[in-house]
Amino acid sequence: MSSDNFYALLKSRFQGAEARPFLTLPDGRAVSYGEADALSARMAGALLAAGARPGDRLLAQVEKSPENVALYLGAMRAGLVYIPLNTAYTTDEVSYFLNDAKASLLICDPTKEERLAPLAKTAGAGSTLTLGADGCGTLAQAAKSAPPFENIQTRHADDLASILYTSGTTGLSKGAMLTHENLRSNALALNELWRFTSEDVLLHALPVFHIHGLFVALHTAMLSACEILFLPKFDIAKIRTSLPRASVMMGVPTFYTRLLAEPDFDRGAAAHMRLFISGSAPLTSETFNAFEERTGCKILERYGMSEAGMIASNPLEGERIAGTVGYPLPGVSVRITGEDGALLPADTPGNVEVKGPNIFKGYWMKPQKTKEDFREGGWFVTGDIGALSADGRLTLMGRSKDLIIAGGFNIYPKEIEQVLDAIPGVAESAVIGVPHPDMGEGVAAVLVAESAPLDASVLQDALSTLARFKRPRKFFWVEALPRNAMGKVQKQVLRQDYAQVFITK
Repeated sequence: MSSDNFYALLKSRFQGAEARPFLTLPDGRAVSYGEADALSARMAGALLAAGARPGDRLLAQVEKSPENVALYLGAMRAGLVYIPLNTAYTTDEVSYFLNDAKASLLICDPTKEERLAPLAKTAGAGSTLTLGADGCGTLAQAAKSAPPFENIQTRHADDLASILYTSGTTGLSKGAMLTHENLRSNALALNELWRFTSEDVLLHALPVFHIHGLFVALHTAMLSACEILFLPKFDIAKIRTSLPRASVMMGVPTFYTRLLAEPDFDRGAAAHMRLFISGSAPLTSETFNAFEERTGCKILERYGMSEAGMIASNPLEGERIAGTVGYPLPGVSVRITGEDGALLPADTPGNVEVKGPNIFKGYWMKPQKTKEDFREGGWFVTGDIGALSADGRLTLMGRSKDLIIAGGFNIYPKEIEQVLDAIPGVAESAVIGVPHPDMGEGVAAVLVAESAPLDASVLQDALSTLARFKRPRKFFWVEALPRNAMGKVQKQVLRQDYAQVFITK
């Protein structure tokens, strides 16, 4: 019986490439594709020996390492549902995930076992195993002694492969259920769209508990069995050392601003690179333009989310426009609707809705929330505000919850932020709406200076190109904007911090 297990597709691409480097570490040690496949079989054997069965949920809060990647592959191979957790999550947060996911196994760092194992037991998890960044731990030991699971568990296309919990910035985290078909379709589309080959070398400095580093980067590369320069985290010195060997780099916008902060980072430093890709947070036009001016390379920005994988991408060949996220991926449809669900004309901001084989199965144990976020015909309401050009190019204006309504007028923060970010002396900005006794919401701007704060008159002059109702009434300078683990500005934190600025005492 044929299997739709996504690992079966990955393993088919490893054939003939077993001796080729898969993960190359900064110290020069390399794990080949053949070694990774063998280690995944041993990991799968250890998980099954620990009592896991196909369809069980496996919760993993472990540091980035080749063994972590093998754990993910081994879980998929054994037919388990892999649930990666941010390594910064607290004990209380992990407890929530254990209970919500009804996990059968917990894999954690050895230093956290004493605190987490009792919580896992209380939540009903069968056992807790450990895996350290150095590849040691009880799981690693079990993988050496348990019989390897050489087979690939039969899975159907609609069976769950992973659950990704959203960041939880607006309440309790929701688990997005991703199927084997979701992963397969998205990986194949990206591999073809970005034209990965076995000759590519991917520079990987992203975490592997997130869709960007785990699925987008690893899956796309593995389908071509190309080499991955596997850095534990983003370190500018190690990035600079590794770049000459790479042909592709995937990163968040912060990666690129930090490269631009290097005075000697120029065309020569990037001359051998085929592709720079940015995602997980909006890339400003200023960073896009500065990077092109400095290196001659246009960063390729794409758009995705936990619930849908990748949705759109600027073209590999063709015009990459700053401030846009390009066109829908092959097989993916995007439309823009109003609050009543009606389709909106080209270049009109509205709700971004998507449909395709990449769209998740729903939220784990939350059927009502799933129902609320889907429209008839399988269209998923992303929560983003955007507009489609006449030729189908997508531009994002922000999250629907970030929409500001002042005096009955809709205000899209990104439009204002683009003006502010272009002002010399402004490093970055975040525009928010906070309670206003007369207007309902008032517009405020929180800014980071390149050196010293600017006079308000400079900001107001630049903003004079916008309609008066869009212009911020108050400006606040801070050392840095609050961000989550993937670099996204946490506007809900800013809205809380500045909630009283328009309220009369």
